[in-house]
Amino acid sequence: YSGGLEKIRNQVKAKNVKWDVVDMGLSNAVRGCEDGLLEKIDHEKLLGSSAVNDFRDGMLPDCAVGQNVFSNVVAYDQESFSGMSAPDSAQDFFDTKTYSGQRGMRQNPRGNLELALIADGVEPDRVYEVLGTEEGVDRAFSKLRNIAPSITWWDGPEDPQLMLKRDQVAMTTAYNARMQAAIDNDGQPFKIIWDGQTYDYELWTIVKGTRHLEEAKTFIEFASKPKRLADQANVIPYGPARQSALEMVDQETRMKLPTAPKNLESAVRINHEWWADNQERLNERFQAFVTESKDMGADDTFGVGTPR
Repeated sequence: YSGGLEKIRNQVKAKNVKWDVVDMGLSNAVRGCEDGLLEKIDHEKLLGSSAVNDFRDGMLPDCAVGQNVFSNVVAYDQESFSGMSAPDSAQDFFDTKTYSGQRGMRQNPRGNLELALIADGVEPDRVYEVLGTEEGVDRAFSKLRNIAPSITWWDGPEDPQLMLKRDQVAMTTAYNARMQAAIDNDGQPFKIIWDGQTYDYELWTIVKGTRHLEEAKTFIEFASKPKRLADQANVIPYGPARQSALEMVDQETRMKLPTAPKNLESAVRINHEWWADNQERLNERFQAFVTESKDMGADDTFGVGTPR
């Protein structure tokens, strides 16, 4: 499964459901539920009332049960800034005078506009309030435009680690678990900056019309137990969906999670309702900005041996 709803829609429409449980992002889970492609879930009946209260806010929409929290962070190569004060904030990502070098950014407005506003001094809990005005959107694009000539655009999830490793960029936005794997498993001298992280949810869903409905529910009930969620976090550093599971995660690993209290201090939870209303118009403006940035000297990862 590579995301989206097309394959699931085709299975449901053909009454030939081959997938029982699907791990989805929140936006697809909500849209799939609205479109009648997913089974409704009685959370209290399936999990129990005490368990329901243990889940993080927003992780129990009508047709899904949350399983983890992942995030988009800033990371850098420590060797690029040896002998000087290390960058440690979203603002430093946009400070190409103090911290010179290319900046990797995903070619998508979601997450980048939020990061730009935090770097420009907007409090995390006010980001979408500011983005809700044209002046706020202009402010975010203005902040991005300040580093436009220094941007290298990426698209594939492995691109940020490769760009840092190949010295194509000095800093980049990245998915937290993949960057952490490069640090822990590959010994790369990378460092994650949690300031300004934008986080999102992954959830279990059940495809409408599955012939194994009860088995699907049994699996989700099992997979949602605190110990199971903690064990998953110990293998890959995504934050567990339940608050109680965090205390079961290995102490060293806990500090690497998006949901570690210190890492959440200046974090922004992606607002899917806001993006549902604004993604289309902002995609057009963002692509125009990408083109403008390339005219100013920006680059992209295409054709340089990345997974793309």
